[in-house]
Amino acid sequence: MPIYQYCCQACGHSFEVLQRLGEGAEQLRCPQCGAPEPVKQVAACAVGKSQSLGGCTGGSGFS
Repeated sequence: MPIYQYCCQACGHSFEVLQRLGEGAEQLRCPQCGAPEPVKQVAACAVGKSQSLGGCTGGSGFS
């Protein structure tokens, strides 16, 4: 199962979730504030480390 990175639209908290392929965020809640349906982030993987390609800006939108 792959690890996906999500961002909460309410508080801006970024977190990772181990999910099956094709599973969405409908059942997910932010572990920090409890807000529903966080947004899946695009991430790049490198050998030995993971690196995010986008910022998680929270309630004011994404940059």
